Amino acid sequence: MTRYIIKRLLGLIPVIIGVSICAFLLIHLIPGDPARAILGERATPESLAAVREQLGLNDPLHIQYLRFMGQLIQGDFGRSVITNSLVIEEFAERFPATMELSIAAMTIAILVGVLAGVISAVKQYSWFDNISMIGALFGVSVPIFWLGLMMQWLFAFKLGLLDASARLSVELRLDNITNFYVLDSILTGNWEALFDSLKHLILPSLALATIPMAIIARMTRSSMLEVLRQDYIRTARAKGLKEKVVIFRHALKNAFLPVLTVMGLQFGTLLGGAVLTETIFSWPGIGRLMYEAIMQRDFPVVQSGILIISLIFVFINLVVDILYSFVDPRIRVN
Repeated sequence: MTRYIIKRLLGLIPVIIGVSICAFLLIHLIPGDPARAILGERATPESLAAVREQLGLNDPLHIQYLRFMGQLIQGDFGRSVITNSLVIEEFAERFPATMELSIAAMTIAILVGVLAGVISAVKQYSWFDNISMIGALFGVSVPIFWLGLMMQWLFAFKLGLLDASARLSVELRLDNITNFYVLDSILTGNWEALFDSLKHLILPSLALATIPMAIIARMTRSSMLEVLRQDYIRTARAKGLKEKVVIFRHALKNAFLPVLTVMGLQFGTLLGGAVLTETIFSWPGIGRLMYEAIMQRDFPVVQSGILIISLIFVFINLVVDILYSFVDPRIRVN
Protein backbone atom coordinates (compact mmCIF):
# COMPACT_ATOMS: atom_id res chain seq x y z
CA MET A 1 0.00 0.00 0.00
CA THR A 2 2.84 2.42 0.85
CA ARG A 3 4.50 1.68 -2.47
CA TYR A 4 1.24 2.32 -4.29
CA ILE A 5 0.71 5.67 -2.51
CA ILE A 6 4.26 6.79 -3.34
CA LYS A 7 3.73 5.78 -6.97
CA ARG A 8 0.50 7.79 -7.14
CA LEU A 9 2.17 10.80 -5.53
CA LEU A 10 4.97 10.68 -8.12
CA GLY A 11 2.28 10.53 -10.78
CA LEU A 12 1.16 13.96 -9.64
CA ILE A 13 4.24 15.55 -11.22
CA PRO A 14 3.19 15.23 -14.90
CA VAL A 15 -0.40 16.10 -13.91
CA ILE A 16 0.72 19.33 -12.23
CA ILE A 17 2.93 20.24 -15.19
CA GLY A 18 0.12 19.62 -17.68
CA VAL A 19 -2.44 21.55 -15.64
CA SER A 20 0.00 24.42 -15.10
CA ILE A 21 0.60 24.73 -18.85
CA CYS A 22 -3.13 24.72 -19.59
CA ALA A 23 -3.86 27.25 -16.86
CA PHE A 24 -1.02 29.52 -17.96
CA LEU A 25 -1.96 29.47 -21.65
CA LEU A 26 -5.68 29.82 -20.94
CA ILE A 27 -5.37 32.95 -18.86
CA HIS A 28 -2.81 34.56 -21.21
CA LEU A 29 -4.72 33.81 -24.41
CA ILE A 30 -8.03 35.26 -23.15
CA PRO A 31 -8.73 38.56 -24.95
CA GLY A 32 -8.04 41.63 -22.86
CA ASP A 33 -5.15 43.43 -21.23
CA PRO A 34 -4.42 42.65 -17.56
CA ALA A 35 -2.67 46.00 -17.17
CA ARG A 36 -5.74 47.88 -18.39
CA ALA A 37 -7.95 45.76 -16.15
CA ILE A 38 -5.83 46.85 -13.18
CA LEU A 39 -5.53 50.55 -14.03
CA GLY A 40 -8.88 51.11 -15.73
CA GLU A 41 -9.95 52.38 -19.14
CA ARG A 42 -8.53 55.88 -18.62
CA ALA A 43 -4.98 54.74 -17.93
CA THR A 44 -2.21 56.46 -19.87
CA PRO A 45 0.07 54.50 -22.21
CA GLU A 46 3.04 55.23 -19.93
CA SER A 47 1.33 53.76 -16.85
CA LEU A 48 0.17 50.72 -18.84
CA ALA A 49 3.70 50.10 -20.07
CA ALA A 50 5.05 50.42 -16.51
CA VAL A 51 2.56 47.85 -15.16
CA ARG A 52 3.31 45.42 -18.01
CA GLU A 53 7.01 45.71 -17.27
CA GLN A 54 6.46 45.26 -13.54
CA LEU A 55 4.37 42.11 -14.07
CA GLY A 56 6.73 40.73 -16.70
CA LEU A 57 4.03 40.72 -19.37
CA ASN A 58 6.48 41.96 -22.02
CA ASP A 59 8.55 38.77 -21.79
CA PRO A 60 7.89 35.85 -24.14
CA LEU A 61 5.31 33.31 -22.97
CA HIS A 62 7.84 30.57 -22.28
CA ILE A 63 9.89 32.92 -20.09
CA GLN A 64 6.77 33.90 -18.16
CA TYR A 65 5.84 30.24 -17.72
CA LEU A 66 9.30 29.25 -16.47
CA ARG A 67 9.21 32.14 -14.01
CA PHE A 68 5.76 31.02 -12.84
CA MET A 69 6.91 27.40 -12.34
CA GLY A 70 10.08 28.53 -10.59
CA GLN A 71 7.98 30.43 -8.06
CA LEU A 72 5.71 27.41 -7.55
CA ILE A 73 8.69 25.12 -6.84
CA GLN A 74 9.74 27.56 -4.11
CA GLY A 75 6.21 27.52 -2.67
CA ASP A 76 5.46 31.02 -3.92
CA PHE A 77 2.03 31.22 -5.58
CA GLY A 78 2.50 34.90 -6.30
CA ARG A 79 0.52 37.96 -5.33
CA SER A 80 -2.84 39.19 -6.50
CA VAL A 81 -2.46 42.05 -8.96
CA ILE A 82 -5.67 43.59 -7.59
CA THR A 83 -5.24 43.35 -3.81
CA ASN A 84 -1.44 42.79 -3.71
CA SER A 85 -1.97 40.07 -1.08
CA LEU A 86 -0.41 36.61 -1.25
CA VAL A 87 -2.52 34.21 -3.30
CA ILE A 88 -2.01 31.34 -0.87
CA GLU A 89 -3.27 33.53 1.99
CA GLU A 90 -6.41 34.44 0.05
CA PHE A 91 -7.13 30.76 -0.63
CA ALA A 92 -6.39 29.79 2.97
CA GLU A 93 -8.86 32.45 4.13
CA ARG A 94 -11.60 31.35 1.73
CA PHE A 95 -11.09 27.57 1.83
CA PRO A 96 -12.87 26.91 5.18
CA ALA A 97 -16.05 28.53 3.82
CA THR A 98 -16.03 26.26 0.76
CA MET A 99 -15.12 23.24 2.90
CA GLU A 100 -18.00 23.89 5.31
CA LEU A 101 -20.47 24.31 2.45
CA SER A 102 -19.16 21.22 0.63
CA ILE A 103 -19.32 19.01 3.72
CA ALA A 104 -22.90 20.09 4.41
CA ALA A 105 -23.92 19.54 0.78
CA MET A 106 -22.23 16.12 0.53
CA THR A 107 -23.76 15.00 3.84
CA ILE A 108 -27.22 15.78 2.49
CA ALA A 109 -26.41 14.20 -0.88
CA ILE A 110 -25.06 10.97 0.63
CA LEU A 111 -27.80 10.49 3.21
CA VAL A 112 -30.68 11.19 0.84
CA GLY A 113 -29.07 9.78 -2.31
CA VAL A 114 -27.94 6.44 -0.88
CA LEU A 115 -31.21 5.88 1.01
CA ALA A 116 -33.31 6.76 -2.04
CA GLY A 117 -31.18 4.54 -4.26
CA VAL A 118 -31.42 1.55 -1.92
CA ILE A 119 -35.19 1.83 -1.47
CA SER A 120 -35.68 2.31 -5.21
CA ALA A 121 -33.67 -0.84 -5.95
CA VAL A 122 -35.44 -2.94 -3.33
CA LYS A 123 -38.87 -1.67 -4.43
CA GLN A 124 -38.16 -1.52 -8.16
CA TYR A 125 -40.96 -0.08 -10.34
CA SER A 126 -42.91 1.02 -7.27
CA TRP A 127 -44.32 4.53 -6.86
CA PHE A 128 -41.33 5.47 -4.70
CA ASP A 129 -38.93 4.24 -7.39
CA ASN A 130 -40.67 6.27 -10.07
CA ILE A 131 -40.87 9.44 -7.99
CA SER A 132 -37.25 9.22 -6.79
CA MET A 133 -35.88 8.65 -10.30
CA ILE A 134 -37.95 11.53 -11.67
CA GLY A 135 -36.58 13.65 -8.83
CA ALA A 136 -33.04 12.50 -9.66
CA LEU A 137 -33.56 13.45 -13.31
CA PHE A 138 -34.84 16.85 -12.17
CA GLY A 139 -31.83 17.30 -9.89
CA VAL A 140 -29.36 16.60 -12.69
CA SER A 141 -31.18 18.70 -15.28
CA VAL A 142 -32.25 21.84 -13.43
CA PRO A 143 -29.81 24.80 -13.71
CA ILE A 144 -28.23 25.43 -10.33
CA PHE A 145 -28.51 29.23 -10.67
CA TRP A 146 -32.27 29.00 -11.32
CA LEU A 147 -32.80 26.60 -8.41
CA GLY A 148 -30.79 28.80 -6.07
CA LEU A 149 -32.75 31.90 -7.02
CA MET A 150 -36.09 30.10 -6.62
CA MET A 151 -35.07 28.79 -3.18
CA GLN A 152 -34.05 32.30 -2.14
CA TRP A 153 -37.34 33.73 -3.35
CA LEU A 154 -39.47 31.08 -1.62
CA PHE A 155 -37.72 30.32 1.67
CA ALA A 156 -36.00 33.65 2.33
CA PHE A 157 -38.16 36.39 0.83
CA LYS A 158 -41.66 34.88 0.80
CA LEU A 159 -41.65 32.63 3.88
CA GLY A 160 -38.82 34.32 5.79
CA LEU A 161 -37.63 30.98 7.20
CA LEU A 162 -34.00 31.03 6.06
CA ASP A 163 -31.35 33.56 5.09
CA ALA A 164 -30.49 34.16 1.46
CA SER A 165 -26.84 35.25 1.51
CA ALA A 166 -23.54 35.42 3.42
CA ARG A 167 -22.43 33.11 6.26
CA LEU A 168 -23.57 35.10 9.29
CA SER A 169 -25.82 38.05 10.05
CA VAL A 170 -24.06 41.41 10.18
CA GLU A 171 -25.15 42.18 13.75
CA LEU A 172 -23.67 38.96 15.17
CA ARG A 173 -20.06 38.55 16.29
CA LEU A 174 -18.17 35.25 16.34
CA ASP A 175 -14.67 34.49 17.59
CA ASN A 176 -12.95 32.75 14.70
CA ILE A 177 -10.83 29.78 15.76
CA THR A 178 -10.95 27.55 12.70
CA ASN A 179 -12.98 29.85 10.39
CA PHE A 180 -15.60 27.08 10.22
CA TYR A 181 -18.53 29.07 11.58
CA VAL A 182 -20.60 26.10 12.76
CA LEU A 183 -17.64 24.55 14.54
CA ASP A 184 -16.46 27.87 15.99
CA SER A 185 -19.96 28.54 17.33
CA ILE A 186 -19.89 25.21 19.17
CA LEU A 187 -16.35 25.66 20.48
CA THR A 188 -17.10 29.15 21.83
CA GLY A 189 -20.56 28.25 23.11
CA ASN A 190 -22.16 30.95 20.96
CA TRP A 191 -25.50 29.24 20.37
CA GLU A 192 -27.10 32.27 18.76
CA ALA A 193 -24.32 32.32 16.16
CA LEU A 194 -24.69 28.55 15.69
CA PHE A 195 -28.40 28.86 14.92
CA ASP A 196 -27.79 31.82 12.64
CA SER A 197 -24.92 30.16 10.74
CA LEU A 198 -27.05 27.05 10.17
CA LYS A 199 -29.87 29.25 8.81
CA HIS A 200 -27.39 30.74 6.34
CA LEU A 201 -25.94 27.33 5.47
CA ILE A 202 -29.12 25.40 4.68
CA LEU A 203 -30.16 27.05 1.40
CA PRO A 204 -26.78 27.02 -0.39
CA SER A 205 -26.01 23.49 0.79
CA LEU A 206 -29.39 22.23 -0.44
CA ALA A 207 -28.90 23.93 -3.80
CA LEU A 208 -25.37 22.56 -4.08
CA ALA A 209 -26.45 19.05 -3.05
CA THR A 210 -29.03 18.56 -5.83
CA ILE A 211 -26.68 17.34 -8.57
CA PRO A 212 -24.51 14.98 -6.44
CA MET A 213 -27.64 13.73 -4.66
CA ALA A 214 -29.26 12.81 -7.98
CA ILE A 215 -26.10 11.15 -9.32
CA ILE A 216 -25.53 9.17 -6.11
CA ALA A 217 -29.17 8.03 -6.04
CA ARG A 218 -29.09 6.78 -9.63
CA MET A 219 -25.71 5.08 -9.19
CA THR A 220 -26.78 3.41 -5.92
CA ARG A 221 -29.98 2.11 -7.52
CA SER A 222 -28.15 0.74 -10.57
CA SER A 223 -25.43 -0.92 -8.52
CA MET A 224 -27.87 -2.36 -6.00
CA LEU A 225 -30.05 -3.87 -8.72
CA GLU A 226 -27.03 -5.66 -10.13
CA VAL A 227 -25.96 -7.01 -6.74
CA LEU A 228 -29.46 -8.08 -5.66
CA ARG A 229 -29.54 -10.52 -8.59
CA GLN A 230 -26.40 -12.34 -7.45
CA ASP A 231 -26.47 -15.89 -6.10
CA TYR A 232 -25.00 -15.00 -2.70
CA ILE A 233 -27.94 -12.67 -2.03
CA ARG A 234 -30.39 -15.51 -2.70
CA THR A 235 -28.26 -17.74 -0.47
CA ALA A 236 -28.35 -15.18 2.35
CA ARG A 237 -32.12 -14.99 2.11
CA ALA A 238 -32.40 -18.78 1.97
CA LYS A 239 -30.41 -19.00 5.22
CA GLY A 240 -33.17 -17.04 6.93
CA LEU A 241 -31.32 -13.76 7.45
CA LYS A 242 -33.42 -10.68 8.07
CA GLU A 243 -34.10 -8.58 5.00
CA LYS A 244 -32.37 -5.53 6.55
CA VAL A 245 -29.23 -7.59 7.13
CA VAL A 246 -29.30 -8.88 3.55
CA ILE A 247 -29.80 -5.39 2.11
CA PHE A 248 -27.39 -3.33 4.19
CA ARG A 249 -24.70 -5.83 5.22
CA HIS A 250 -24.44 -7.99 2.10
CA ALA A 251 -25.92 -6.09 -0.85
CA LEU A 252 -25.05 -2.46 -0.07
CA LYS A 253 -21.49 -3.23 0.97
CA ASN A 254 -20.76 -5.02 -2.30
CA ALA A 255 -22.57 -2.38 -4.34
CA PHE A 256 -20.74 0.50 -2.72
CA LEU A 257 -17.57 0.66 -4.85
CA PRO A 258 -19.01 2.57 -7.84
CA VAL A 259 -21.01 4.72 -5.43
CA LEU A 260 -17.82 5.55 -3.53
CA THR A 261 -16.14 6.59 -6.78
CA VAL A 262 -19.00 8.97 -7.59
CA MET A 263 -18.90 10.39 -4.06
CA GLY A 264 -15.20 11.15 -4.37
CA LEU A 265 -15.55 12.85 -7.73
CA GLN A 266 -18.55 14.90 -6.62
CA PHE A 267 -16.87 15.96 -3.39
CA GLY A 268 -13.82 17.03 -5.36
CA THR A 269 -16.07 19.11 -7.61
CA LEU A 270 -17.68 20.83 -4.63
CA LEU A 271 -14.35 21.52 -2.93
CA GLY A 272 -13.03 22.86 -6.19
CA GLY A 273 -15.41 25.71 -5.75
CA ALA A 274 -19.09 25.81 -6.62
CA VAL A 275 -18.87 29.08 -8.53
CA LEU A 276 -22.56 29.57 -9.27
CA THR A 277 -23.77 28.61 -5.81
CA GLU A 278 -21.23 30.76 -3.98
CA THR A 279 -21.92 33.71 -6.28
CA ILE A 280 -25.72 33.51 -5.97
CA PHE A 281 -25.65 33.16 -2.19
CA SER A 282 -22.73 35.60 -1.67
CA TRP A 283 -20.78 32.80 -0.03
CA PRO A 284 -17.14 33.89 0.48
CA GLY A 285 -15.50 30.68 -0.76
CA ILE A 286 -12.83 29.84 -3.32
CA GLY A 287 -15.44 29.48 -6.08
CA ARG A 288 -16.47 33.10 -5.70
CA LEU A 289 -12.80 34.09 -5.39
CA MET A 290 -12.06 32.43 -8.73
CA TYR A 291 -15.06 34.13 -10.34
CA GLU A 292 -13.93 37.55 -9.13
CA ALA A 293 -10.36 36.87 -10.25
CA ILE A 294 -11.47 35.88 -13.75
CA MET A 295 -13.66 38.96 -14.09
CA GLN A 296 -10.78 41.22 -12.96
CA ARG A 297 -8.14 39.39 -15.03
CA ASP A 298 -6.21 38.64 -11.86
CA PHE A 299 -4.15 35.93 -13.55
CA PRO A 300 -1.90 34.95 -10.59
CA VAL A 301 -5.02 34.05 -8.60
CA VAL A 302 -6.57 32.16 -11.53
CA GLN A 303 -3.41 30.23 -12.35
CA SER A 304 -2.71 29.23 -8.77
CA GLY A 305 -6.39 28.52 -8.14
CA ILE A 306 -6.58 26.05 -11.02
CA LEU A 307 -3.50 24.25 -9.70
CA ILE A 308 -4.83 24.10 -6.14
CA ILE A 309 -8.22 22.81 -7.31
CA SER A 310 -6.52 20.19 -9.49
CA LEU A 311 -4.44 19.00 -6.53
CA ILE A 312 -7.63 18.69 -4.47
CA PHE A 313 -9.15 16.47 -7.18
CA VAL A 314 -6.08 14.23 -7.39
CA PHE A 315 -5.79 13.93 -3.61
CA ILE A 316 -9.45 12.95 -3.23
CA ASN A 317 -9.09 10.35 -5.98
CA LEU A 318 -6.09 8.93 -4.13
CA VAL A 319 -8.09 8.71 -0.89
CA VAL A 320 -10.95 6.98 -2.73
CA ASP A 321 -8.56 4.43 -4.23
CA ILE A 322 -7.19 3.66 -0.78
CA LEU A 323 -10.69 3.31 0.64
CA TYR A 324 -11.48 0.66 -1.97
CA SER A 325 -9.39 -1.94 -0.17
CA PHE A 326 -11.22 -1.26 3.10
CA VAL A 327 -14.68 -1.39 1.57
CA ASP A 328 -13.98 -4.54 -0.47
CA PRO A 329 -11.33 -6.93 0.96
CA ARG A 330 -11.12 -8.67 -2.43
CA ILE A 331 -9.23 -5.69 -3.78
CA ARG A 332 -5.49 -5.81 -3.22
CA VAL A 333 -3.06 -3.20 -4.44
CA ASN A 334 0.27 -4.65 -5.56
